[in-house]
Amino acid sequence: MHRPDNTHPRRPDWFKHLGLGLMLIFGLAQQSGWTQAANDAPPKTTKPALTVTVTHPEVRIWPRTLAATGNIAAWREVVVGAEIGGERLVEVPVEIGDRVERGQLLVRIDSDSARVALEQARAALAEAEAQLAEARADAERARRSQGTAALSPQQSDQYLSAEQTALARLEAARARVRAEELRLSRTEVRAPVAGIVAAISATQGALVQPGTELLRLIRDARLEWRAEVLATELARLQAGGSARIKAPDGTWVNGRIRLIAPTVDRGTLTGLVYVDLPTEMTGQSLRAGMFVRGELDLGTTPALTLPQSAVLMREGFAYVFRLQPQGTVAQTKVWIDRRLGDRVEISAGLEVTDTVVDTGVGFLADGDLVRISESGPPDGSVR
Repeated sequence: MHRPDNTHPRRPDWFKHLGLGLMLIFGLAQQSGWTQAANDAPPKTTKPALTVTVTHPEVRIWPRTLAATGNIAAWREVVVGAEIGGERLVEVPVEIGDRVERGQLLVRIDSDSARVALEQARAALAEAEAQLAEARADAERARRSQGTAALSPQQSDQYLSAEQTALARLEAARARVRAEELRLSRTEVRAPVAGIVAAISATQGALVQPGTELLRLIRDARLEWRAEVLATELARLQAGGSARIKAPDGTWVNGRIRLIAPTVDRGTLTGLVYVDLPTEMTGQSLRAGMFVRGELDLGTTPALTLPQSAVLMREGFAYVFRLQPQGTVAQTKVWIDRRLGDRVEISAGLEVTDTVVDTGVGFLADGDLVRISESGPPDGSVR
């Protein structure tokens, strides 16, 4: 029996070649379009280089200081008081802030009663001198008549005793005169030392009493800064070291450490460092009672420094731009410590062998391409 053939008829070979050709034509056309699109796209550009100057960190010997605050006070304060009482104050010829010399008149007290008392004492002295002269004459006669019947022994003894009594009264009269002279001199209150008048409590017309405070003087016009320093830092300081304070007018005043307190306050754990200040500044930019800040010298130490212009402050941090071998810069975070003039100390983040951009840092970003200037600092323009 004949079996029917269920297979499909075979496709001719030319049909396969036609399909392959169409696929090749389509692929070439697509590749041509991509190439044309790539040729039509704008060329990729690079950021132009910035012209900058560079510098190297320098190691310099800088002073190291300890910051502190404290009050300015009188080195020595002298209280001037009344030494007599019951009299009225008639004159105060000085003002607060006046510079006075030793012995200069500060206060005048009414002296009328003191003068009268002195005159009385002098009169009593004259009377005592006359009495002594008479007693001496009698005593001399008694001494010559001893061993004769001119005077009785009792009368001679009386004359000799009267001489001694008159002599004692004379000495007492002289002492009274000296006392009244001293009392009269105390009606003029004079400066016991040279200095500056710091306070006046005397009131003209007031009745003074012995011991009443009349004025206060800053002895020798000397002021001191009493710096408050933590107990842990006191050992780093020594007497004779230098210090300086910033006056309220902005000027810096140099001083010298005179004394370091031997005790520490238990509450604040701080000790006082006494710094002598120049007397010519007293009453001008410096006054007793001021609260100021300053610095205490701790000696000198090496410091890795850069110009201030090489440091960029950004978001509260300090950065420098280190030069890379490929001509770019790397933004590097650094830590700043001391400042002196136009330079700053870099305490961390930089090596002495690094090269950093000196000027124009405000125009740079991390990875920027730079060109080193041969002449001077750039104007910030793009070359």
